[in-house]
Amino acid sequence: MKKVLTMVMVAAVAALAFAPVAFATDVQGKVKSVDASGRMVTLEDGIQLMIPTNVKVDRQALQPGAEVKVSYETQGSQHIVTFIEVRPATK
Repeated sequence: MKKVLTMVMVAAVAALAFAPVAFATDVQGKVKSVDASGRMVTLEDGIQLMIPTNVKVDRQALQPGAEVKVSYETQGSQHIVTFIEVRPATK
């Protein structure tokens, strides 16, 4: 029984060690483009961000030239927005 418990613990620790980890990152920048769906945003520095449907954002203000403050997590090769603040473009 002790041997089985030890093997289970080793397997659990190994699973946690190799689990994907998402790191939160903050960025500020200017919007270069927004796709037709309004879910993919590219900043002027080239960062592409995906805005999930559960994240609230003023989609009318989210236009090229708008300044944004964004928090996101990287999952695989995608940057998933967790928070976004938009300051409309000045004309």
